[in-house]
Amino acid sequence: MTRRQKRLLLRIGIGIVLFAVGLFLPEWWQAGLMVAAWLIAGYDILWSAIRNILRGQIFDEKFLMALATCCALAMKDWKEAAAVMLFFQVGELFEMLAVERSRRSISSLMDLRPDCAVVVKNGEEVEVEPEEVRVGDILLVRPGERIAVDGVIVEGESALDTSKITGEAVPVDVCSGSPVVSGSVNLSGVLKIRAESAYEHSTVARILTLVETAAEKKASAERLITKFAKYYTPSVIGAAVLLAAVPPIFFGQPFTQWLSRALTFLVISCPCALVISVPLSFFSGMGAAARLGIVVKGGVALEQLAKTSTVVFDKTGTLTEGKFSVQAIYCAAGKEEELLRIAAQCEKYSNHPVAQAIRQAYPKVSEEAENIREIPGNGITAVVDGKHAAVGNARLLESLGIHFPEISEVGTTVYIAVDGVYLGAITVADTARKNVRETINALHAFGVKKTMMLTGDNERSAAHYAKICGVKEYRAQLLPQDKVAIFETLPKKKNETVAFVGDGVNDAPVLTAADVGIAMGGVGSDAAVEAADAVLLNDDISKLPMLFRIAKRTCAIARQNIAFALSVKAVCLILGALGYAPMWLAIFADVGVAVLAILNALRGMREVH
Repeated sequence: MTRRQKRLLLRIGIGIVLFAVGLFLPEWWQAGLMVAAWLIAGYDILWSAIRNILRGQIFDEKFLMALATCCALAMKDWKEAAAVMLFFQVGELFEMLAVERSRRSISSLMDLRPDCAVVVKNGEEVEVEPEEVRVGDILLVRPGERIAVDGVIVEGESALDTSKITGEAVPVDVCSGSPVVSGSVNLSGVLKIRAESAYEHSTVARILTLVETAAEKKASAERLITKFAKYYTPSVIGAAVLLAAVPPIFFGQPFTQWLSRALTFLVISCPCALVISVPLSFFSGMGAAARLGIVVKGGVALEQLAKTSTVVFDKTGTLTEGKFSVQAIYCAAGKEEELLRIAAQCEKYSNHPVAQAIRQAYPKVSEEAENIREIPGNGITAVVDGKHAAVGNARLLESLGIHFPEISEVGTTVYIAVDGVYLGAITVADTARKNVRETINALHAFGVKKTMMLTGDNERSAAHYAKICGVKEYRAQLLPQDKVAIFETLPKKKNETVAFVGDGVNDAPVLTAADVGIAMGGVGSDAAVEAADAVLLNDDISKLPMLFRIAKRTCAIARQNIAFALSVKAVCLILGALGYAPMWLAIFADVGVAVLAILNALRGMREVH
């Protein structure tokens, strides 16, 4: 609990004690204690109302409270004035606690930035600001310290706590050569890390930027409440003035009776429940998403996600890992390990993704081939163990006059021959992400009507991955501009939206064109993350159904609060105008409804499964 909250709680406690004691004392003692309780509990409300009047900002809920309670005191309704102020401050305290609770999940991300970084220069350790770290600097990170920028470990082994970055509670084991992201906490060993990015381009800086700008994007429900309050407050004050003046002046009714009704009307009319609970509903939803490692850029994104009927996916890096690996080995002669060894030796210095996948499958290669000759677009010829080897595609073997059975598999097939004899082949391909099919099925079960995959791959490869992932439709051989054009032709009903999930630079135009864009933030490019409305920080696509569930629940809670607050206030306003609503009912209609709406809004913070 913050210092401000503790002070308010103390004031409320003192006010309640004075109020309770005053109930059992004679009238003038009672009046003094009630006024004291009113002042102690609500002096900040009164001062805020006066200050706003001086600034020309008259019509807000604090002005209504000040006006209503001052008029109650003028009518010698001491108990009502004190009780209304006390209940209002109880509602304010509930609001503070509720906002603090929902803010905690999001603001915990703001602790990601370390105060300093230790750079090793000429054998000396120098403390610098994270912004002063340059690409190539060697950072020293001791146990318990937070990593300042993205980089690669060059020395040491440890376990990292990445929970505030990815939402994953299990520590990640790392060693020399392992990539690390800024914001992670070193748990055990001493690490030396080579900086791969400047601070402003690091993961932690991108996350903080997203969080800082998220609250600026309000949902239409929030904008509606802001606009509503602007016209609502002067309207109810005008209605209260008419209620107090018209019956006595034109119909000879008792002025005191109708003034009392007007005051009750003013207290009932306070729009606290709407002004507080609707933004809090969206804030709670954003907090629930943050706890899962998902940054949502404001209430607009949640509102759009809740209306999504079609989800379109990029393939590489989104539905798939975006990393090539050996999928199959076909031996015509010899053993699988022998095929891998020959291929790895020939491909030892190649930067091609296929070559890297082969070396990863056979990392223990020590000797390199001799007389390596790369034939662009075909492959490599070399001398391995004194024999002439050919490693490449079908065109390479055909050009050498080597007979071989053509393998028809999705991916890239590398054929291997030695001294003119075909030994076998290795198929390298991208792999589908873990649980991707279950994720697509969960989206359909949750109400998404259509899923589609867009890719630059050929027709055969696109059909293969669409089938593996469970996507109903796909479009192949697309350029970035083709993807945008497809979005413009996708049919959708009124109040339905289309979401796009992507990760790369070429996805940024589509993420912007979509009603709601979702970026894979772990390996995603800066452009994709910037263009998106929501970011999956750890690239875990299985969290998509939970994101949609949070969005639908958040919007449902906001609608419930609007309907509940307006309906209760409408009934109580009518009863108050007719004289059937005592001040205690006014208090419930104001503070009671606000507290109930706040508690309902906090349901958005619960875990989703």
